[in-house]
Amino acid sequence: MAAPHHYPTTPDGRYFVVRGRLWRCPNPHLSEDERLKLVHELMQARSAKGRAMRAGDLEARELARRRVDAAKHALGERGKPWWTDGAPDYNRHMVRNSPYAGWFATLD
Repeated sequence: MAAPHHYPTTPDGRYFVVRGRLWRCPNPHLSEDERLKLVHELMQARSAKGRAMRAGDLEARELARRRVDAAKHALGERGKPWWTDGAPDYNRHMVRNSPYAGWFATLD
């Protein structure tokens, strides 16, 4: 799955950029069914976290946070990079401090 159309995606498809920061794209090798299942779980977990926070339920919040983290790992957005060429991971780095700085500077 590519990043939403309004966020630029690096030419190699590994990251999208939001407010000058690189965020890892989901693993493109996941099947569409698996990706949809994981995105659904991620949204459910985020919703549960919000409900728990509003209710002041610390135990439920921590459980929901672990669910969010597990879904993001399964999607390939966290943890070990999904690419296999040994390239370093720049997830959450500022694009200006990465090898993508020149590419990003050419965008409007």
